[in-house]
Order: sequence, then C-alpha cells, then structure tokens
Amino acid sequence: MSTGADIKERVGDSSHDSNSNMTQEQFFKKGFCSLRHGLAFILQLCNFSIYTQQMNLSIAITAMVNTTAATSQPNASTERPLTDSQDFWNETVQESMAPVYDWTPEIQGILLSSLSYGSFLAPIPTGYVAGVFGAKYVVGAGLLISSVLTLFIPLAADTGVALLIVLRVIQGIAQVMVLTGQYSIWVKWAPPLERSQLTTIAGSGAMLGTFLVLIAGGLLCQTLGWPYIFYIFGGIGCACCLIWFPLVYDDPQNHPFISAAEKRYIGCSLAHEDCSPGWSLPIKAMVKSLPLWAIVVSYFCQYWLLSTMMAYTPTYIGSVLQANLRDSGILSALPFVFGCVCIILGGLLADFLLSRKILRLVTIRKLFTAIGVLVSSGILVPLPWVSSSRSTTMAFLVLSSVFCSLCDSGALINFLDIAPRYAGFLKGLLQIFSYIAGAVAPTAAGFFIGQDPELGWRNVFLLAAAIDVVGLLFYLVFGQAEVQDWAKEQTHL
Repeated sequence: MSTGADIKERVGDSSHDSNSNMTQEQFFKKGFCSLRHGLAFILQLCNFSIYTQQMNLSIAITAMVNTTAATSQPNASTERPLTDSQDFWNETVQESMAPVYDWTPEIQGILLSSLSYGSFLAPIPTGYVAGVFGAKYVVGAGLLISSVLTLFIPLAADTGVALLIVLRVIQGIAQVMVLTGQYSIWVKWAPPLERSQLTTIAGSGAMLGTFLVLIAGGLLCQTLGWPYIFYIFGGIGCACCLIWFPLVYDDPQNHPFISAAEKRYIGCSLAHEDCSPGWSLPIKAMVKSLPLWAIVVSYFCQYWLLSTMMAYTPTYIGSVLQANLRDSGILSALPFVFGCVCIILGGLLADFLLSRKILRLVTIRKLFTAIGVLVSSGILVPLPWVSSSRSTTMAFLVLSSVFCSLCDSGALINFLDIAPRYAGFLKGLLQIFSYIAGAVAPTAAGFFIGQDPELGWRNVFLLAAAIDVVGLLFYLVFGQAEVQDWAKEQTHL
C-alpha cells in the first residue's frame, strides 16, 4: 500500500511515472465494484425506464382503440394477423373491462408521434444546461416528470385527446432531458480507459427496455388491462428517482460515499483533459470542424438504419413471416436483447484494446464503426431472399443487431473524445440529427413498401445499407479522436 506522502507526490507530479501507472492499473482491474460502475448501472436503469415509457403507448394503443385497432399499424398488409389482432384485443377488453376509445387512425398517428413534437427543440438547450450546471438535477427532473406523467396517461385519455397530446409533448421534452443530459456526467466520472464500457453499460438500458416492453407489454394489456402498462412502467421510473437523487453526483470529488482511492484514480486519469464546462460556445469553429462533421454524418446515417429497423421489424415479422401477434412480439424482441448484451461486451473489448495499448483510440473508434456498419448492413441486404425461412430471417436480424451494437463503442461516443467540455451540447446536437433520421427513414420505408409490397422491402434494406456505408466512408476519412483546439480552454479569456 502507498503512504500518504507517496499519494501526494503522485497527485502533484504531472508526469505518469511507473507507480502512477501501477495504481491506475490496479483500480482498472477492480471494475464493477467501483462507484463509477454503480453509476453506470443506475443510468442503465434510468434509460431502461425511459425507453419503456417511450414505447408503452405503441403497445397499449391497440387495446385502447376498439374496432380501429388494426389500422393503427399503417403497414400491416396481411389479413390473417389483422383478424388475430382484433380477436385477441377484443377478448382483452372484455376480460379487463378497460375503457376503449373511438380514435380514428389519424388521431392515433398524432398521439404516437406527439412524443417527438418537442424533441426537436429540446436536446441542444438541455445539453448546454446540463453541461454548465451539472446533469444530476437535469436528468433527475426529466426522469421524475416523465414517470409521473406516465402514471397520468390513463386519466388524460379519459379526459380527452387534446390533454393527452399536451401531456405527451411535455413527456417527450422530459425524456430528452434524460437522454441528453446524462453524457455530461461521464466527462467527470469516466476515465479514458473505461469510457467505452461505462457509456455502453448505461446505454444498454435502451435495448433492455425495448426488449421488455415488446415481451411483456401485450401480456400486461391482456391480463391486467392496458392502464397497467402505464402504472407499472411509470412506477418503475418513480422508483429510479429514489435511487438517482441520493446516490448520483455530478463530480466524484463531492460524492459522500466514494472511496479516497477511487476519487484519486479518477482525478489522475482526467488530470490532462480539459473537462471544465464553458458558457461560451465556439460555434464558428464547430461548423468548420471536419472531425465533428464526421461524427454528425455518421450519427445520421447509422440512425437511419436503426430507425428503420426499430419501426418496421414488428411489421416485417408479422407481414412477411406471417407471425401472429404474440409470436411477433417475442420475435421482434430477440434482436434487442442480444444487442443489449453485445453493447456492453463491445465497450469492454474497446477499453481492453485501449488499456493494453494494442490499438490507438482513433483506430478503435474507426475499426468498431467499420465492423458494425459493414456487417450489419451487409446482413440486411439479402434479407428479402431468405424470407421463406423464419429461422434464417431471425438469425439475420439478430446478427445485424449484434454487430450494429459495436458502433456504440465507435463513432456514437466519439464526441466525448474530441470535445469533452462540450459533451452535453454536442450530444444534444447529435440527437437532433438522429431525430431527423428517425422522422425521414420510416417515411421513406413506408413509401417503398406502399409502392410495391414485395420489392419494397428489398429497396428499404438497400437504401438503409447504402446510406450507412456512405456515412462510414465519411467518418473513416475525417474522423479523429484527439481533443480539438476549439474544445480546449482559451487562456486569453
């Protein structure tokens, strides 16, 4: 063990001597027993809760609407799943005595998309505020607001459509506060050698939440009634708040439960990074920064593919594979549960390669992005030609999700490398582009499928793969992993 004098000497010394490296290596091996990993698992639970709240109306609306339930799925083209769906949910309503509403398909579309109405404006200011003032209260407030509003959705539905739309818009803004603000925490909590694993552990909660909603959502509506899907997942979110506020702090230096050794390790690891947030933003320099544009373009292109698969995987399984409603939910969830596991494994592998100095950071980011994009896109292209085999199709979808998850250790967190002091703002900016992709990609897919139900799927997958590869090429040429000059603190200010 080191003496107090040794510790002071290491902290005060700006160079990384052999003793400092040994100390960092010891704490790196402790891994999941650390408070910073506990923070990652708390954020995983928060992301899990937010994504269940994002998707619960998409599952429950089929039971909330009486005879128009089937038309709420705009691209359900086969008759057999349509009949099964109506019979299944008619039995559900009779058993649970839950109220049903005469919402037209247009109203249903507005309700489902209302969550995104405020999302286009919220990410950038949310990220900026979280970066300057800290993420604890920004993320905590967003989680609490979204969870409480989820509990009130059944009451709002009884009151009227207008109130439900307003509630969903506010809920969407609150969820952006969680999804954007959390990245400001890692600027001060994540050592460079653990940045990939910590962010991927936290981010895996998104796929875990999607998986559970797809698996359990229909069962909850059938057995307990559709209001309980909101009560249960809203209650889980409120329970997360009871963990979040007392255990999460913006800075490890102020955390009451952190050990002195871990605090020292994090401080030494981040000693050479400029993590202090700034009020001013170098907008002109950001606009001219090709490494930043490389991340932006890659973000948009990767979310084009992801949004397409998120929106149309259940439809593809139901219409092309002829799966009934219950089987479709289970099959649709499989890619997400495998993706959840592989996101974490990818982060661990990336940090292992970096800590052992096997590869440089920029090489790791580009390699993981290249493998993730090329394999996941390449698997989707032949998907229409294997549609006669359900097992082969599901294997392709699972493999695509598995390899796509590697991008979470690549370009998708590269903004933390090039500009840590503006991480919150940049995450908000990137989310804007992900929302644009999420709005355009399903619309384009619906157009292709509407023009030709058979060849349409082929065109959807070809377009998504082509866009993803274009984004990869741009990133490989211009991507970097060093802190940019415009992201460093200016001494003359």
